[in-house]
Amino acid sequence: MPAATRVPHLDLAAVMAALTEDIVNADDPPEAVIDRYFTSDVIQISDGSRFDRDELIAHVRPVRKNLVDFRYELHDSVSAGDRLAARYTLHGRMRNGRSIATEVYAFGERAADGRLHRIDQLTRELPADDSAQAATW
Repeated sequence: MPAATRVPHLDLAAVMAALTEDIVNADDPPEAVIDRYFTSDVIQISDGSRFDRDELIAHVRPVRKNLVDFRYELHDSVSAGDRLAARYTLHGRMRNGRSIATEVYAFGERAADGRLHRIDQLTRELPADDSAQAATW
């Protein structure tokens, strides 16, 4: 993978924010976006559901169509070697005008080239209006 397309060594929430930015705003096809951030043998477990590369690519299409604005609120982030963990809230506005807020607990593992090889995450929806206060301890 050319150095220009490597995922920066940032905290996990920053990587997910960059991924979401590319999903929503980049002209690249979904395959290129997913391959920029994940290895070809990626496994993502979200709330008990398993996603491989093809399923992540399929997930990009409705997100790209429906999410019009978003921001990430980072609460905690740690990394050690190839392991990353973060707790953050994704705030978003959908094409139909609905606001969403989802708190995410994510744990990732990077491959040697910096892309994510595995990610496990647990999420919970928050009331969009109360998301900032609900996400604090």
